[in-house]
Amino acid sequence: MPETVENQEKGPEKEQPRRRQARGERRIAQLLEAAASVFCTTGYTAASTNAIAREAGVSPGTLYQFFPNKEAIAIELGSRLMHEMRETYGEVLAPVDPATPLEEAVGAAVDRFIIFNCEHPVFFALMHGPDIPGRMAEEHDALHATLLTRIEGLLSSLLPGTPPADLTRTAHMCLGIYKAGLELILAHEGAERDAYARELKDALIRYLDPLAGDRPDPGAAL
Repeated sequence: MPETVENQEKGPEKEQPRRRQARGERRIAQLLEAAASVFCTTGYTAASTNAIAREAGVSPGTLYQFFPNKEAIAIELGSRLMHEMRETYGEVLAPVDPATPLEEAVGAAVDRFIIFNCEHPVFFALMHGPDIPGRMAEEHDALHATLLTRIEGLLSSLLPGTPPADLTRTAHMCLGIYKAGLELILAHEGAERDAYARELKDALIRYLDPLAGDRPDPGAAL
């Protein structure tokens, strides 16, 4: 019987740290969401911890319990978004069947990335701004390199027999075209955003089509 009472007493004690941790995680998520809004509105340089706290509806003192400065907030936000981005391109940039129509392969990849960036506009605002924090810039460079490698892998299945150097160059061009189009897409909403998304896919398809036209017919060897 004493052991049962002791266990009953320890139960609530064990629950307290978990509850505090859950509250802390919710508060961090709240602050990161507020920071994303502020960074999109004012840019990273003009943003302040006071503005982020105000957007989150908390005092600056509460914010400082979790983050020492806005750079730490941006780094945490960027790290979470880059992790999600890696999961996104891991799913959509896998090599495809060489018989897959170019329009289908390009459309599927571009649509997923556009959805990601429209859901998280702060990703573009932080990663492509002139004042990205140093540590985040290093992580983004690594992400960029991995992304190019995955694009090359997708292109290798669409453009079989293409020399590696040409694949690398084509991957750089595709990513450059995508980034330029994405900036226009994020600057518009509704039907106009959809129109720019179609223009971006058309631009990529028209660029790749002459190259893809030279790939061998998958059924030719049968």
